[in-house]
Amino acid sequence: MRSLLHRCIAALAIAMWFSAAQDALAQGAPAGIGKIETIVVLYLENRSFDHLFGNFPGANGLAKASKAAIQTDENGKPYAELPGPLDLRSASKPRYDKLPATLANRPFRLNDYYRMDELMGSLIHAFHTQQDQINGGKMDHFAAYSDAKGYAMGYWDGSTLRLWKYAKDYTLADNFFHAAFGGSFLNHLWLVCACTPKYPNAPKDLVVKRDAGGKLVNEGYVTEDGYGVNTMEPVGGPFGRTTKPERLLPVQDMPTIGDRLSAKNIAWAWYSGGWREAEAGKEKPGSFAYHHQPLAFFKRFQRGNPDRDKYLKDLEDFEKDIVAGKLPPVAIYKPRSGINQHPSNSDVVSSDAHAADILDKLVKSPQWPKMVVIVTYDENGGFWDHVAPPKRDRWGPGARVPTVIVSPFAKKGHVDHTSYDTTAILKLIEARHGLAALGTADAAAKPLTGALQF
Repeated sequence: MRSLLHRCIAALAIAMWFSAAQDALAQGAPAGIGKIETIVVLYLENRSFDHLFGNFPGANGLAKASKAAIQTDENGKPYAELPGPLDLRSASKPRYDKLPATLANRPFRLNDYYRMDELMGSLIHAFHTQQDQINGGKMDHFAAYSDAKGYAMGYWDGSTLRLWKYAKDYTLADNFFHAAFGGSFLNHLWLVCACTPKYPNAPKDLVVKRDAGGKLVNEGYVTEDGYGVNTMEPVGGPFGRTTKPERLLPVQDMPTIGDRLSAKNIAWAWYSGGWREAEAGKEKPGSFAYHHQPLAFFKRFQRGNPDRDKYLKDLEDFEKDIVAGKLPPVAIYKPRSGINQHPSNSDVVSSDAHAADILDKLVKSPQWPKMVVIVTYDENGGFWDHVAPPKRDRWGPGARVPTVIVSPFAKKGHVDHTSYDTTAILKLIEARHGLAALGTADAAAKPLTGALQF
């Protein structure tokens, strides 16, 4: 009797495995995807591919920029020299003092004038502005439509970075675009729901404004038809002490990747640096980015709901789970301000060191042999990139961002030229666990098939 029971259990396990494998293959996943037991995402900030990896060997970088490297004014006339570039670290917006009086109209190497461990200014990176910068795929209006003007064309030779070393040892994706036009707020939401949030009946002063000819007058926060596209914070908290009430996005009810996973009893977690402090209202000013917490915008994770404490965790929890080998099958980590590589509050070197330290810990984790780690950036931060994004829908994708896949299953020393956007991460999770797509974008995405082999 016991032998028969054991045979039945074994048969059921095989059937479940075969069903999951069929689901994965049906979604375009590579054979063997079931070997992945842990998917980890490190979500960094505000750098374009050319800005950090433009000199990476074998990648589609600066040497292939061609006409896109020559910036033009709003009328399409090439600049005689780069305008600006303006230092937005100061309210008066002076010219960067260490840069030469004139800069040729092309990308310029920041290492020649500044150190990578210096705090530099942040540029505009907004929904409508980025579309103007992309200019129908010409990629030649970044200086014209930047509040920092020519500084948008600055790039770092990142060959000394720790993340470069990981990219050389594993796989660098050089055709990976952030999912939505614009900034961190919208792209964080797309990472978890492949969706754009709704803000019906938004105050008029939040809505984008254009002149009679359709030219952008005021970037705004909400589209004319009621979608939130630029930086807002969750009405249910945490939010800034001085944030205006109208800038608090109403609670959202669309499905998230967390809902899909929970429905199948698959464990997951969103880990965020400084989360516990922010929840307690003890964060220091400027130390925590409230709009980087996408799940806090959704009904299921409002305060008072047990799922908030169950799934939204702190960096301390992340590091403990790594060492103990207790990471859930899906884990997303968001570094806090100061070490997330966002210009103006993070320098490149310190943030790179933090990301590499996390990768070092993951490689030593008991879960490493069956793990895939994806290190990517939420958006380009307003910095120029020469590759035109593919056309998907009204929301994006935006510009290229660096993306490194670190895993025993990643192709070694490989540059993956496959076209992806951030929804490829969702697709990988969905394909691995047999989940329904959240929308048309992730349904059509490739689950990092060019980076992995089993």
